[in-house]
Amino acid sequence: MKLPSATSAITIELTAVLVALTADEPQVLTLEDGALLPSGPFESDHPTLQTGLRAWVEQQTHHPLGYVEQLYTFADRNRAAEGGHGLDQRRVVSISYLGLTRERLSRGPRDPEWRNWYRYFPWEDWRAGTAPLVAREILPRLRKWSDASGDSALKRDRRQRIEINFGDGKKQWNEDLVLQRYELLYEAGLVPEAATGRHQVDAPLFGMMMRHDHRRILATGIARLRTKIKYRPVVFELMPEAFTLLQLQRAVEALAGRPLHKQNFRRLIDQQGLVEETGAISAHTAGRPAKLYRFSRQVVLERAFGGTKLPLSRS
Repeated sequence: MKLPSATSAITIELTAVLVALTADEPQVLTLEDGALLPSGPFESDHPTLQTGLRAWVEQQTHHPLGYVEQLYTFADRNRAAEGGHGLDQRRVVSISYLGLTRERLSRGPRDPEWRNWYRYFPWEDWRAGTAPLVAREILPRLRKWSDASGDSALKRDRRQRIEINFGDGKKQWNEDLVLQRYELLYEAGLVPEAATGRHQVDAPLFGMMMRHDHRRILATGIARLRTKIKYRPVVFELMPEAFTLLQLQRAVEALAGRPLHKQNFRRLIDQQGLVEETGAISAHTAGRPAKLYRFSRQVVLERAFGGTKLPLSRS
């Protein structure tokens, strides 16, 4: 068994996908002009990984974390070469977490910045219907990449993956496959992180790039949250104390990137008993005043976060 040398040691890093909602848009907290997610080394005095994550996220960003769960563990061999922690040829193992919070205002120009996550994944936003980018730009380039393979089996495999992940660019779309779509685009050399000296990528078209593997980590966090909101009401971690049902629907749509059927959504919320009226009326809605609701936490605790199906519209 080969023992690691001093220059091939492993460094443990914690990386946070910290999500908030602002004006019906999903925001992610970033550093260095949007190029990085908040991250830092795991210190030996941290009793647990999650305690360490909460400590340095709240210290660096001034944002207390609410709901937190671990995502996956990533390893990027090239981080040290790009600057990382200044370690020569050391493997950085990044343990990633998803955290939900309510957005706070930044305190200065050097503070972390909230960015809309659709700036990084513009093809994932189907709230207004079909995303033109998929049919017009992505699918033709992916098919060209697939057809360029001289191996018939490889070509068939690529075509199948394209169909599963991107469908026909019109109606067939699985909002949960965020990571798989990004990895397919990376493999095809269509995202800026995959660019080499031999070709250039249209960065604005294929989303804002991030350093290291942070956009892949972000894709993982988005996919996890999109899946999670279908069976656990974690969306309430992102909501204000009081909200209208329309605000709740817009929040879920923002996270899922898909429209919801209004009547079905409200019927579901009523059947699940997840909210209760506050007795107040919103003064900030256009037209007819809307009732304000709050999250019925006791109901959720009693039901142990039971399954909740969201009526995502397929039309």
